[in-house]
Amino acid sequence: MDHEAIIPLAERGITIRPMRAADAAQVLAIYQAGLDTGNASFETTTPAWEHFDQGKHPRLRYVATDSETGRVAGWVAASPVSSRPVYAGVVEHSVYVDPACQGRGIGHDLLTTLVNAGEAAGIWTIQTGVFPENEPSLRLHQACGFRIVGTRQRIGLHHGRWRDVLFLERRSPKI
Repeated sequence: MDHEAIIPLAERGITIRPMRAADAAQVLAIYQAGLDTGNASFETTTPAWEHFDQGKHPRLRYVATDSETGRVAGWVAASPVSSRPVYAGVVEHSVYVDPACQGRGIGHDLLTTLVNAGEAAGIWTIQTGVFPENEPSLRLHQACGFRIVGTRQRIGLHHGRWRDVLFLERRSPKI
């Protein structure tokens, strides 16, 4: 999506707000829909909400909702990569959009929100892994300033075959 052509959130009927426990069922359903594609993650089933919730940075998780219905259209969340102080500004993130809402710029909105919130919270690196076959995710990340650092070849067995993962990162221009 052309960055200049993005229509403001309100005009598209989308609101972005912090993720809440009340969003659990919808967030996990969107996550599962992504996992079901076979190109979103090595995971095959979503975890229980408690496990999902515990692993996420408390201030770096957002949902995009339909402004009229409040229904969750997508989510983004980040997790610390390490408990070591030297990595305090490095997180790994995931972004998922409901299949019925894809192609509307929601992923871009969510990822931009995460980047801005991360920088405000002192995050200097946001990283992620993407299957090479997941071209929409690669385009999204590159449009939001992520770069491919390298390929982790045959890093994991997924549905009976070894898969590569592209390692991407976005560094804050403030460092």
